Amino acid sequence: MRTITAAALAMALGSATLPASGAMAQGAAAPTGPAIVTHVQTATELAAICDPAWGGVPRLEAIAYCQGFLTSFGQYHALLYPQGGPARPLFCVPVPGPTVAQSGVAFATWARANTQYGNEPALDGLLRWAQANFPCPAAAPARRSRTTR
Repeated sequence: MRTITAAALAMALGSATLPASGAMAQGAAAPTGPAIVTHVQTATELAAICDPAWGGVPRLEAIAYCQGFLTSFGQYHALLYPQGGPARPLFCVPVPGPTVAQSGVAFATWARANTQYGNEPALDGLLRWAQANFPCPAAAPARRSRTTR
């Protein structure tokens, strides 16, 4: 049943770039179009995953990967910099903020416009994007610590 559902979904969304087995059928022509990114190390690769140019099931898998990557990044940042905590956060997403899908497409758009950061690690590029799009309000002047008695 799972195979039938997957096949029906693939046909409904358009044919995938590669056969379901992941290997080229003997005598089949090589797929044309953009290469499918399957591993993310750089900001450019993350951008390709977040706004994939290919279709079918690989597109859905890429978008799910991107959304998981962005969600993990946001949750980790929130754990490191809790609201009211001692350290100033690296970026401040407004409430309500964009959806994770909107964030993925916005990051990909930013990455295409900022190719100078394309070879940086994906997390570095994502942090640059978050800081550029969600700057924190100016910090209040630091308070002097009380002297001990």
